[in-house]
Amino acid sequence: MKVAISVLGRFHMFNLAQQLLKRGYLSQLITSYPKFEVVKYGIPKDKIDSFVAKEILQRSWQKLPQAVKNLYNPQHFLHRVFDRQSGKRLKKADILVGGPSVFHHTMRKAMRMGMIAVVENGSAHTLYVTKVLKEEYDKFGIPPSPFLFPHPRCIEDDLQSYQQADYISVPSLFVKRTFMEQGVPENKLIHIPYGVDLSEFKQVPKKDGVFRVVFVGGMSLPKGVHYLLKAFSELNLPNAELLLIGSMSDEIKPFFRKYEGKFKWIGHVPQKELYKYYSQGSVFVIMSIQEGLALVQVQAMACGLPVIATVNAGAEDIVREGTDGFIIPIRDIEKLKEKLIYLYENPEICRQIGQSAKERVTAGFTWDDYGDKVAENYKKIIDETRSSRKN
Repeated sequence: MKVAISVLGRFHMFNLAQQLLKRGYLSQLITSYPKFEVVKYGIPKDKIDSFVAKEILQRSWQKLPQAVKNLYNPQHFLHRVFDRQSGKRLKKADILVGGPSVFHHTMRKAMRMGMIAVVENGSAHTLYVTKVLKEEYDKFGIPPSPFLFPHPRCIEDDLQSYQQADYISVPSLFVKRTFMEQGVPENKLIHIPYGVDLSEFKQVPKKDGVFRVVFVGGMSLPKGVHYLLKAFSELNLPNAELLLIGSMSDEIKPFFRKYEGKFKWIGHVPQKELYKYYSQGSVFVIMSIQEGLALVQVQAMACGLPVIATVNAGAEDIVREGTDGFIIPIRDIEKLKEKLIYLYENPEICRQIGQSAKERVTAGFTWDDYGDKVAENYKKIIDETRSSRKN
């Protein structure tokens, strides 16, 4: 079995490439990352095809004044440029895996070559994403970043890719439901949750008795940070701290000003250092409005933290209700407060749930577990495709 990957950027697709390489299945990785960056992930140079112009163009655009950026969103143009270059570089394999809106030209070429096309969709169905994010930004009257919402033509590309691909790979039951609600048949969906690197995310002793609520991720509306800020502020718990780790977006600054003094924000932390911060927490909270499967959940669990997460963070796949944490609806501040108070008032139960969460991911949600499931599913679809083509 030989698998080619086409990815704009990195995302979890480099983890997929690593797992396929480990099993001898990776034939090619086409990416907008420069080769010298990709080799840091253990991918041999001879398997990398790099097209860095997209990254250069996008980062140059991001440095322009906001007034200029508001005039034009180059998202669709950049996607098409990468797709064309990806198609030119594609070599024969059994399976091609790629993201939906950067896949058209590459997918068509792959199908002409007799390859099986798998769309790797890390988020919910594009129509659901657009709908739920529009609701959120309209609710607060905040204009979103041009790159946050899919470009209308990118949405068209996504929908065409969903239709034309042989299979669509999704990371969570939440994402799977959004596709089935749009009429995508279940037998076209490959459901494989992501994993965690246990060598990077490990529990170390907690140094104090502070009840510390931890969130790691971008400070933005889609991540639901504003709901977490409001809930924690209203609880006003003694000997408690809200620790926020991640980059700041302009849209969340008004909320930070509103709740100033009620939280601690330390900005970006390198991934290899995150385990130190997770381990000093008591509970991890993520209130995402839309996310395929938030990797920070499994990272926190590997460090011994119980998780409170929304359904839309993909939590159902990894968090067992009341055993590893709690799953709540999006925007539900009262439910979040209820779960936080319960863990705060029951420190031994909180600790036990955290250890259960750690055992949960250690026993079935590592990247190697993910790789095993990928290999099993890819072999299955090759057999099914060969059988159907014979008939």
